[in-house]
Amino acid sequence: MRRGAAMLRAASFALAALLLVACNDEAAQRKAFIDFLQTRILDKPGLHVPYLTPDEAKRLGDYARQYAIITDFSDGLDSSVARPMQQAMNRGAVRSLDELVTRHADFGTAREGIEQLRAAVDKQLAAADAAHAALKQPDDLRPVFDKAYERDVTVPAKAFSDVFPDLDAGLGAIIDLGEFIDRHKDKITITGVIVQTGDPALQPRLAALIAALADKTDAITKAQQRLRAVMEGS
Repeated sequence: MRRGAAMLRAASFALAALLLVACNDEAAQRKAFIDFLQTRILDKPGLHVPYLTPDEAKRLGDYARQYAIITDFSDGLDSSVARPMQQAMNRGAVRSLDELVTRHADFGTAREGIEQLRAAVDKQLAAADAAHAALKQPDDLRPVFDKAYERDVTVPAKAFSDVFPDLDAGLGAIIDLGEFIDRHKDKITITGVIVQTGDPALQPRLAALIAALADKTDAITKAQQRLRAVMEGS
């Protein structure tokens, strides 16, 4: 009996020691995670989503999986939204007024792409928000993580979403003017950057379409500047 009791006490001490080590490891990992979020994201301007080195991942322990919520969103935003949006904008860029008619299909395709990108942002954000909401975090970590999440997930998602209406409206203005020119091509001439008509009945509508395109182009430029400010922190 004495031997059994001694063995039980020894096992209890060993278990307590293991629990103490685990507790100390968690505290160190949590501190390392808080420091990482603060110094590598929050203390820097703009959007920063650094990838963990193997040594950093080891120091963070299980918290590396929590940080993956942010990096997974960033990767998805880049591959599913940012790069395709740039491709759509390149497709929808007007290099000459003649292209308003000759590249009509490109502008329609670019506009359809914008709608798909809007849905992609919503999908990426919904997945990240669900994973974020499911986290169980200590009180000292939660506010720091929430701030980093807002900086690297919520804010860029909103910035992209805010750009899409302007892009859609701009492409719509391009398509409208192109279709009008095509319908009345026998009465409209394009000389360099000048579109004009000698038909008084067409002049008001043509002028309105040209003004709308100029207005939407300016809106797109400002939207791009806002997006760049979010990314760069300027």
